[in-house]
Amino acid sequence: MFFFFILSTVFKPLFFCDNRFNYLIFAEIFYMDFGTEIERRRTFGIISHPDAGKTTLTEKLLLFGGAIQEAGAVKNNKIKKSATSDFMEIERQRGISVATSVLAFIYKDKKINILDTPGHKDFAEDTFRTLTAVDSVIVVIDVAKGVEEQTEKLVQVCRMRNIPMIVFINKLDREGKDAFDLLDEVEQKLGLSVTPLSFPIGMGYDFKGIYNIFEKNINLFSGNSKQNIEETIAFDDLESSELENIIGESAASELRDNLELVSGVYPTFNQEAYLKGEQQPVFFGSALNNFGVRELLDCFIQIAPSPRAKMAEERLVEASENDFSGFVFKIHANMDPKHRDRLAFIKVVSGTFERNKPYLHVRHDKKLKFSSPNAFFAEKKEIVDVSYPGDIVGLHDTGNFKIGDTLTSGEKLNYRGIPSFSPEHFRYINNADPMKAKQLNKGIDQLMDEGVAQLFTLELNGRKVIGTVGALQYEVIQYRLEHEYGAKCTYENFPVYKACWVDPEDESNEEFKEFKRIKQKFLAKDKRGQLVFLADSPFSLQMTQQKYPSVQLRFTSEKESN
Repeated sequence: MFFFFILSTVFKPLFFCDNRFNYLIFAEIFYMDFGTEIERRRTFGIISHPDAGKTTLTEKLLLFGGAIQEAGAVKNNKIKKSATSDFMEIERQRGISVATSVLAFIYKDKKINILDTPGHKDFAEDTFRTLTAVDSVIVVIDVAKGVEEQTEKLVQVCRMRNIPMIVFINKLDREGKDAFDLLDEVEQKLGLSVTPLSFPIGMGYDFKGIYNIFEKNINLFSGNSKQNIEETIAFDDLESSELENIIGESAASELRDNLELVSGVYPTFNQEAYLKGEQQPVFFGSALNNFGVRELLDCFIQIAPSPRAKMAEERLVEASENDFSGFVFKIHANMDPKHRDRLAFIKVVSGTFERNKPYLHVRHDKKLKFSSPNAFFAEKKEIVDVSYPGDIVGLHDTGNFKIGDTLTSGEKLNYRGIPSFSPEHFRYINNADPMKAKQLNKGIDQLMDEGVAQLFTLELNGRKVIGTVGALQYEVIQYRLEHEYGAKCTYENFPVYKACWVDPEDESNEEFKEFKRIKQKFLAKDKRGQLVFLADSPFSLQMTQQKYPSVQLRFTSEKESN
């Protein structure tokens, strides 16, 4: 190993002594290094309703981390530059995120891995899958709109998994709801137990800055900070008359009253409760103006968890274990259209992933070796030799991987909890250019592997049906098929209410055989060959469940999820 070579060079006299003694020293030094690397890592996702400022916040975290020198506003026509994390052409055109992007940078000696997720509800399934790969989450809320529908759904998934959450209330430079009203709304609508770690001084036109409760300082807002990073003023004595000199008499009096109310109403921050998902710190700021972002980031690297243990079907796997294991949570084709590459995104759960070392593909039960594993900065990639728990590794894939696949050093583990959800929209897909049938089939195959949508092949006539959770996905599929694969498609409506995965108690019993015969024209196979019942109405679904009780119908493709 590389570490062994370095150690044997530095401690050369030592390695000519007793071999057993030397091995113990080497193992101890390696373990200390391994443990340090795990502790350094922070892997988190950013979730929100569309237009709450999630992608802008991602940009500013990169700016504060020194990963970029200038942030581009997605919808600002004065800056002819799209957001760094929105690298797909359709994202640049629509001004929305349609796929999870992975970004990594170093901040204060911490390795930060950000998974910027789609906010639009039509791409929620990509976000749900991404949440299986994060150790914590930042929830972004618009100060004017408050808690919105998509935020509620995503936070519910986080609560089910006990994922630690920090809330960032954004756009404080605009007129919005009262800070205490927002905190109440977050508690009531999202079911969270919040504790403010910063508090705004005014809002909208009267916005003067933020008092950082966590660090006890004041950050003054000038309104000219979009491309710059402002300094803060240390201030731990709120009773000092200096406060009036800094923010004015009226604002100082209001801030003192507000902070007194905060300390009386909300619990003191408890890191252990936060890590258990029982308490959620709240920060206020304006991501577009770089405001409150540093406070959020500095607190985050102190309190957020390093890579956590993950439950496999077989057992609980700790991040500190020496043997490597990881799972595929995302597949993306054509990140670079010029090279037609296909990448599988692996979350490292335990051990180290090393370049050119063979690992077991558990589903295929065969060893694979990877010569050019990638680390990510949006669409930019670089080859890495060693990756640690919490890291996201991109592996060039020729079709070996599917979402949910596990790679290990040899142990047969299966990480679950990455189901496919029942789609809400269904359409036949037709080839609009018979000369490009091969390209169309390849494009559909790869896009379905990504989890962009789901493909069902009807048992009766072999026609292909695309199922999605949102209608906008059809536009994305059509666009990507044409621009990435040179194929064109058209759609026909297919009147289906719900797709249900069929799980019979006994495939040989007469009830299941009758179910297959009577419901033949409503049966299809998904991409994995699983039998699916396409119910045309709620009534039809209810009657089918009553008539065939031994045939279990599931609304996700997995029997269980963690």
